[in-house]
Amino acid sequence: MNIHGKGIKIFSGSSNPKMVNEIALRIGVSPGALTVGRFSDGEVSVSIGEVVRGADVYIVQSTCIPVNDNLIELLVIIDAMKRASAGRITAVMPYFGYARQDRKAKARDPISAKLVANLVTVSGADRVLTMDLHTPQIQGFFDIPVDHLLGAGALAEYFAKDAESHDAMVAVSPDAGSANRTRYFAEYLDIPIAIGDKRRTAMNDCEVIGMIGEVKDKKCIIFDDVIDTGGTIIKTAEVLMELGAAEVCTACTHGVFSGNALERLQSSCLSEVVLLDTIPLSEAQKAAAPKLVQLSVSGLFAEAIERIYGDRSLSVLFDKRHQRGGNFAK
Repeated sequence: MNIHGKGIKIFSGSSNPKMVNEIALRIGVSPGALTVGRFSDGEVSVSIGEVVRGADVYIVQSTCIPVNDNLIELLVIIDAMKRASAGRITAVMPYFGYARQDRKAKARDPISAKLVANLVTVSGADRVLTMDLHTPQIQGFFDIPVDHLLGAGALAEYFAKDAESHDAMVAVSPDAGSANRTRYFAEYLDIPIAIGDKRRTAMNDCEVIGMIGEVKDKKCIIFDDVIDTGGTIIKTAEVLMELGAAEVCTACTHGVFSGNALERLQSSCLSEVVLLDTIPLSEAQKAAAPKLVQLSVSGLFAEAIERIYGDRSLSVLFDKRHQRGGNFAK
């Protein structure tokens, strides 16, 4: 495995071109010349338009909808870079698809997150840079280094503007499994947390039957890593309002928004849906849901890339004081 390359080159897959432009601008380089297309039968076609021999290459691609197309595209780009003799290849995956298939929930289930980790490694990636994996243990599925960024700081910074009302705020975890990440978010704002009692009733369906913690007359911020169908968030919000919450909003890293999720969120009791741009939104999606507020984390990824290239520690990026000063939400 290569541990370093000479000169930063940043390339974009189809999923995150806007983020790539912002990252490149912050670092002071131009996005790499890469053409990604499709053959008539749907196979991915990749053409690298510049020399990458010996370079430190960063390929930015979220494996979001269309998940399988974006995943195969990433793998083909990595393979092309490897065969073009790139010095080191980093797969920058702001959103890691298949992350929720991280264990066998029942007999004969696959562990698809492990399979994807194997594919990224075998394709030729030397390391992975990602954000808010569904479970941090997925880092152990890789046999290459994984730098795991956290979006809590950027989301907390958005709510920090209401500092005078922090005494009336509470961070809410929709279930026990999200309690640790919610506590980490709450520490940025120095506010308490509450935890929902969620029961999964079927695939993409759940029931929230109670809440542990004081939420009456509070502004409740439901914190989670992914909004998919929106069912968990909406049902948690309804329970909070029934318990006397003054206002309910949500802060989330990845907005998947399957099916009619946006319409459901827009018509719900939520006052705001705040998320990061790890998965880009179309103008049509933004127009359909005025409650959405999307924050950029290109600054955080740009600093991480510069630190990786310069062989500097990334641990400072998890220091709450550094993130507040870094203003990564802009």
